[in-house]
Amino acid sequence: MRTSILPLLLSMALWLPGVASADIRLVMVEERGCIYCARWTEDVGTEYPLTPEGRFAPLERVNIRDIPEDLQLTSRPVYTPTFVLVDDGHEVGRLEGYHGEEFFWGLLGRLLSQAREDWRESVAE
Repeated sequence: MRTSILPLLLSMALWLPGVASADIRLVMVEERGCIYCARWTEDVGTEYPLTPEGRFAPLERVNIRDIPEDLQLTSRPVYTPTFVLVDDGHEVGRLEGYHGEEFFWGLLGRLLSQAREDWRESVAE
């Protein structure tokens, strides 16, 4: 059923007001051949940019071997996928691994709530 409404959601996303914070993003650290990265892409990847979370913290994908030097991480990621919430270039939290769509959304919501007051405000509206 999700697949049938995807074109409608994509077209709606073009006129939805952006709520992204200019300095916050979700960095997905991945690598070629990672089955859990592929599973996340299949389960969540197409809908992520259409969600409040995706508009608030746009996704940036990076290879585990080519992490940009300007990212201030608390430690180098070891597992893929690792989702790093970055605010103004600095890590504010991370999720390691992918254990299914329900776990991802729940943990991401908690991470966003802990990291940013404006996320809590946007969800409350």
